[in-house]
Amino acid sequence: MADLYLKALEAERKSLWAACRLKGLPKGTPERLRIEELDFLLTEHNANKAGAKKAGAKKTGPAK
Repeated sequence: MADLYLKALEAERKSLWAACRLKGLPKGTPERLRIEELDFLLTEHNANKAGAKKAGAKKTGPAK
């Protein structure tokens, strides 16, 4: 199943990054700060997703 939250975060980050590069916005602008926030959210989401996969693997375990 597609992870729509992840896709939405990535799309927003890509759009903001393109706008920042086009306009030449320096660090500290609201757009650049939002990109940093999105990076944090993406990292956190991927870590939670990886943790859930490990927890699921531990619960099922090998068949005996």
